[in-house]
Amino acid sequence: MSALSSKHLLGIKDISKEDIQLIFKTAENFKEVINRPIKKVPSLRDITIANIFFENSTRTKISFELAEKRLSADIVNFNSGTSSVNKGETLVDTVNNILAMKVDMVVMRHPAPGAAKFLSRHIDANIINAGDGTHEHPTQALLDAYTLNEKLGSLKDKKILIVGDIIHSRVALSNIYCLQKLGAHVRVCGPPNLIPKYIESLGVEVNYNLEESLAWCDAANLLRIQLERQDDKYFPSLREYSLQYGINQEVLDRINKDIIIMHPGPINRGVEITSQVADSNQSVILNQVENGVAIRMAILYLLTSN
Repeated sequence: MSALSSKHLLGIKDISKEDIQLIFKTAENFKEVINRPIKKVPSLRDITIANIFFENSTRTKISFELAEKRLSADIVNFNSGTSSVNKGETLVDTVNNILAMKVDMVVMRHPAPGAAKFLSRHIDANIINAGDGTHEHPTQALLDAYTLNEKLGSLKDKKILIVGDIIHSRVALSNIYCLQKLGAHVRVCGPPNLIPKYIESLGVEVNYNLEESLAWCDAANLLRIQLERQDDKYFPSLREYSLQYGINQEVLDRINKDIIIMHPGPINRGVEITSQVADSNQSVILNQVENGVAIRMAILYLLTSN
């Protein structure tokens, strides 16, 4: 098997365990490339990729751009804030106009859940979902799982904790799907009104006690409180949240267990995690950033193989 089972990457729910393992294996080779003095390969020299972001992004957008440049692709960057979308142009018309310029692949972030899937039914190009509303963020889940795989050897029967704003997080849902496909046990922890009622139907444990959950897990993935998606007040204050669900060195010392600490970023230091923990030896946050480029290189390469 040298190509993915789908011509798109719309969500982790839509791909197989074999697809995930192929992405990991390919990313290993590209990780060697990005650590060489000459970091470019000509794999996508004749491919043109459009990065279309309808929401703000720093890490994901830069990571995709860097991955594309490392593979020698031609890049078109689309800024929705200065586009004809503001004049009433539809998503399909916008993308079709870009494709008329002979673009082969679209990397898209959009605030509407299902936007990437909708687009895949209307245009003839490879689509990569770089985050669709509160639905999925597949490349983040893949780089998180790849980072854990590096540290733990295998994810089969490993216990992974996801802490924080589960209800507004596309990272949480993609991580749950990905980790379960690789054989891990998943638990979520956070304020009750930030955990969706359906979550247990996905085969996920729910626990509201942070220290008890940290003592249970092999790794903890800490999610940002997404205030920009919250119309209602879900807890009294950020300080109150930090006191109950923030991870600091004192909490880790009390559980007396060497667990892996992850964060998809951006980090709210002093809220979900202190600087001391974020910068500690237990943290793999910078590994996640490095692995993000290798994983996205692998996905771009494998999709063009289709």
